[in-house]
Amino acid sequence: MENIALIESFSEFKDDKLIDRVTLMAILEDVFRNALKKKYGSDDNFDIIINPDKGDMEIWRNRVVVADGEVEDENQEIALSEAQKIEPDFEVGEDVSEEVKLIDLGRRAILALRQNLISKIHEHDNTNLYKQFKDLIGEIYTAEVHHVRPRVVILIDDEGNEIVLPKEKQIPSDFFRKGDNVRGIIESVELKGNKPQIIMSRTADKFLEKLFEQEIPEVFDGLIMIKNVVRIPGEKAKVAVDSYDDRIDPVGACVGMKGSRIHGIVRELGNENIDVINYTTNLQLYITRALSPAKVSSVKIDEEKKRAEVFLKLEEVSKAIGRGGHNIKLAGLLTGYELDVIREGIAEEEDDVELTEFSDEIDGWVIDEFAKIGLDTARSILNQDVADLVRRTDLEEETILEVIRILKEEFQD
Repeated sequence: MENIALIESFSEFKDDKLIDRVTLMAILEDVFRNALKKKYGSDDNFDIIINPDKGDMEIWRNRVVVADGEVEDENQEIALSEAQKIEPDFEVGEDVSEEVKLIDLGRRAILALRQNLISKIHEHDNTNLYKQFKDLIGEIYTAEVHHVRPRVVILIDDEGNEIVLPKEKQIPSDFFRKGDNVRGIIESVELKGNKPQIIMSRTADKFLEKLFEQEIPEVFDGLIMIKNVVRIPGEKAKVAVDSYDDRIDPVGACVGMKGSRIHGIVRELGNENIDVINYTTNLQLYITRALSPAKVSSVKIDEEKKRAEVFLKLEEVSKAIGRGGHNIKLAGLLTGYELDVIREGIAEEEDDVELTEFSDEIDGWVIDEFAKIGLDTARSILNQDVADLVRRTDLEEETILEVIRILKEEFQD
């Protein structure tokens, strides 16, 4: 057998991690039969014997001996004189098996055959890779940074598979260098042409849930259940936990002594602030817990509209809303209710005015900045210290003083 590049390549394929011997032999036979059809018009009378372990193969063409001058199909029949060159004892009507050398197919056909073989092997690999990672969707995966681009980080796992971490799936504080190990969840697998594209995410709620499973034994063992997870990646998260065993304090077990257990998770997420709360089917209590660290006075629920009015003392409002409005937003997502903050005592102030009433004199973005810290009426701002407002908002002192001047003029009038 000629030791051509096609045969030499068998050793490459037989060690492929994603292909078994039986499948490899089937692919090889299919590729060779296609080549034989192109060369001879049919492959029905060919036997193909493949031994990929040795990097060897044989092709035999079977033809019937006919009298000289009576050959009608050169692929199926062979003239007696030609058959007797192979073996002198052949007679008309007998079957002749003749080995076909790969070189007989022609150099161009051999190159095309090798290319087709490689293509089918890769197609098989890609199909298996797609199935492999489809089963890993929602699971934590670790890979190494191979290349950092402006909009995406390309990762390579231990088996050489390429994984994509897009910018929008990265935590804002993430910073990667080539060679860094990165953890995230496999969020999706998409076929781009015939090649699967594996997408990793570090911003998905599921990533935080899976980190709890990895880092906290009671969660991994099923003694503590994660009921819900909501996140603003890199900023704040809320996790509702529960346990069927009354002897287990689910919050205490997750947080650990002085935060020892949750510290690793916080660090992994770029110092994301994580609130762990006890889940309950008592909706009023659940909403109250979700708004921690604020102390809620009472809750009025409209189940039909999925809304709840949360009554708080004035000094608790900013805690409930949180920096940038993150706390109240996450509490709403966690409970599934739209939460309206009602300041106790403000309703009785007949001469108070909503801040939006001043939209002709105060820019909308300035009004939004005050609203983020729970200040949406004139008196709620006038009752604050200017230095405190500068600290709690992204507004300049000059802007705050101008707003106060406008509000004071309203009450003087």
